[in-house]
Amino acid sequence: MADLNTYLQAAKKTNTVDAYAAAIRHYEYEWKGFLPATPENVANYLASYAETLSLNTLQLRISALAKWHVVQGFPDPTKDDLVLTTLKGIRALHPAKERQARALNFEVLNMVDRWLADAIDKADAAGDRANSLRHRRDRSLILLGFWRGFRRDELCQLQAQYVTVTPGSFMECFLPLSKGDRKNTGTTFRAPVLASLCPVEAYIDWTSAAFIEQGPVFRAIDQWGTVSPTGLHRDSIIPILRSAMTAAGIKDADSYSTHSLRRGFANWAAGQNWDLKTIMEYVGWKNVNSAMKYLDAVDPFAGLKNLNPMAQLPLIEEK
Repeated sequence: MADLNTYLQAAKKTNTVDAYAAAIRHYEYEWKGFLPATPENVANYLASYAETLSLNTLQLRISALAKWHVVQGFPDPTKDDLVLTTLKGIRALHPAKERQARALNFEVLNMVDRWLADAIDKADAAGDRANSLRHRRDRSLILLGFWRGFRRDELCQLQAQYVTVTPGSFMECFLPLSKGDRKNTGTTFRAPVLASLCPVEAYIDWTSAAFIEQGPVFRAIDQWGTVSPTGLHRDSIIPILRSAMTAAGIKDADSYSTHSLRRGFANWAAGQNWDLKTIMEYVGWKNVNSAMKYLDAVDPFAGLKNLNPMAQLPLIEEK
């Protein structure tokens, strides 16, 4: 029988736990800070890294320190005015625009998909099972990641036994855990059947070729074409995406990440006149501010770009 700690650990998000643990290690071992900390300790820690770490990273470090103190039963020093004022000063002196992954637009998605489809045909013709499987996996991963706006963690967590395909209609993906699922009740996502760039067709093609009926959907493949029984690590998703983009001749492939798939879909949906509420429900955003970070602002002068501005001005008659 599992003990209490087993359930307490299961309730925590693994990535958050790891990030917080790394932040505490950095404070203690890199900066040589003492715990429990005083507001002066935390303020000096922030000041030490204000020029080298991003505001987001500093915020994460503060959250980790706050969590440690609360769990250990100590007063939270990060709520002190000294810490808050220090952080405000860092924002003023070291403003930084939040970096965002480049949105993957339809043209790029088409180019990558065409390259992968051709690569699959060539590998099949050459009897190259390893590359045949690898390209099928990558095609399924990219198309599903785009049309569902999945994060890399969600792509890695996807289990074949939780995927139901309705031929000619859609596929349902049940995720027991996801970032937006605060209560761990699980979330079901639908992916559409499409005439082209179809995530359902690509999923069936990959899982059928790899004989995957149970367990992780996306897995590593060795040089002999053996499919691993375990799922891909989250850190392998971005290299897979960039590798396919580079092979397809996409410029600046390193500027794309799995967030590019999410942003790309959100902007495509907005371009198809989906309202914000529908986009949020489909992708799984709970917060409007989070959703707006992924949507590019509409250019109010887009319709005038191909017009001759002089032709639009009224003529002034000479007197």
